[in-house]
Amino acid sequence: LEENMSGNSLVLPIVLWGRNAPTHCISSLLVMDDLATIISGCHDGQICIWDLTPDLEINPRALLFGHSTSVTCLSKASASSDKQYMVSASESGEMCLWDVNDGRCIEFTKLACAHTGIQFYQFTIGTQREGRLLCHGHYPEILVVDATSLEVLYSLVSKISPDWISSMSIIRSHRTQEDTVVAVSVTGILKVWIITAEVSRMQDLDPVFEEESKPIYCHSCQSISFCTFTQLSLLVVCSKYWRVFDAGDFSLLCSVPSENEQAWTGGEFIAADKVIIWTEDGCSYIYKLPASCLPASEHFRSDVGKTAEGSIPPLVYSIADRADKQLLICPPVTRFFYGRREPFHKLLVQGDSAGRLTLWSIPDTSPLQPLSSTAELQVSSTISLQEAFDKLAPLPAGIIDQLSVLPGAEEPIKVTASVYIPSQGRLVCGREDGSIVLVPATQTAIVQLLQGEHMLRRGWPPHRTLRGHRNKVTCLLYPHQVSPRYDQRSLVSGGVDFSVIVWDIFTGEMKHIFCVHGGEITQLLVPPENCSTRVQHCVCSVASDHSVGLLSLRERKCIMLASRHLFPIQVIKWRPCDDYLVVGCSDGSVYVWQMDT
Repeated sequence: LEENMSGNSLVLPIVLWGRNAPTHCISSLLVMDDLATIISGCHDGQICIWDLTPDLEINPRALLFGHSTSVTCLSKASASSDKQYMVSASESGEMCLWDVNDGRCIEFTKLACAHTGIQFYQFTIGTQREGRLLCHGHYPEILVVDATSLEVLYSLVSKISPDWISSMSIIRSHRTQEDTVVAVSVTGILKVWIITAEVSRMQDLDPVFEEESKPIYCHSCQSISFCTFTQLSLLVVCSKYWRVFDAGDFSLLCSVPSENEQAWTGGEFIAADKVIIWTEDGCSYIYKLPASCLPASEHFRSDVGKTAEGSIPPLVYSIADRADKQLLICPPVTRFFYGRREPFHKLLVQGDSAGRLTLWSIPDTSPLQPLSSTAELQVSSTISLQEAFDKLAPLPAGIIDQLSVLPGAEEPIKVTASVYIPSQGRLVCGREDGSIVLVPATQTAIVQLLQGEHMLRRGWPPHRTLRGHRNKVTCLLYPHQVSPRYDQRSLVSGGVDFSVIVWDIFTGEMKHIFCVHGGEITQLLVPPENCSTRVQHCVCSVASDHSVGLLSLRERKCIMLASRHLFPIQVIKWRPCDDYLVVGCSDGSVYVWQMDT
């Protein structure tokens, strides 16, 4: 919504979700150091901030919009307790720096490469402390980024066998001024870089080459973590086994295979003698390490040189067997965190495709009795976005709920598509019953957000209803908003009834119905400016029967229908200079069509 106040333009974004929470298919997780905030990133690109109480109750606080594609990783970006910053990265190369306290985006940048992991690193120069972000991903190096400006300062590169990095860990040395970055490449080669205060000061200088490169034959590496309790061990988790290495010379101390064809996806040390390992189906297991892995034991390193897979160590706890849980559309994300400050909880956090967070508090003590096959650690807390919405009183309002209530119905008619037209101050909402409602945007928002006499008026705010679709409206397009070459009167809608309808937005008259597709309309697009004159007056429609149409608003006919695609259409691109329309399908195939012919 845009208002002009004293000559200054104020743009105020307003989101009203209604009773149904937004989808939040979780792709990444972070718990801040004070254990008072959980951050979740999702495949849609949004980030949710959840408050965590000392009693481990979870409540969503804010939804952050800054990414256009899936969030691939999250990391803290500050070490002080008064300034809580975190950084997020997406699969399209976007990076955002956020203030966790108020949800502001402080800095944004976009790189040509996508990060899959970020770790925060703080060092001291004199009396000053500076923060760096060590990033790895779909590129053969580790980028060192300034944690304040998100500027790439220098990179850690490989002379020997350069390749993408699967996972990385920072080993802090309390005895010397040298810290170590240990990483495993996708081909199973362990890399070691030394970072000193001099290296940390570097900016736009020569890259830093590795100190050591050693094949450890850990393919499909999922995670690598340093034991902060002993500072002498490394845990490397691969999909089919997990291994513990000596952090000094990287000798193999033990190797444990996975059971029952399960795939490991990560793990951490939770004590000097225990590790937690989790699987892609959401199960987690706590194991007691053998004596050969414990520096305090007289048998430490006793198994070095024995290459055979060792016996499976004793199972202390099993957590979150998902055998009876709901079916998820993608594997859940699991992470382990422990508090550096009070309360010193050890937390296992899991987020799934239904927008649900589940929390387990890991006890320091082992159970007195030997663990039976069915014993599990109980869930400490769990909540989904939808459950949080359902708890609110009154229930969250949708943008046109007051115009969508049916007599005797528990819920209002759902809005299934919408478009906001700032030039007219109008909001257009398509609904699941096939109707389209045009309302003044500001007055509609006021009805939901402010109390007053208007709440008692029947049929308020003033509105117009367009009826033409026989079922759910799936998409809306106001072409003039995209390009001034289109008539201001034209509003285009697509429905689940296979039809595309052109409306006069000022009179509400139905101008034309296109019935050229054999499936519901999934997208409505505007061709670019430099297409041919004929195509410039068309809109592009995409349907679930894998067809693409060019529908001329001026000629009132379909000038091209491309319908030979074998798989669902994911993306439409244009090459106007050659009169080409390019169609990308879900199987990776690409079709090129000539538009005018």
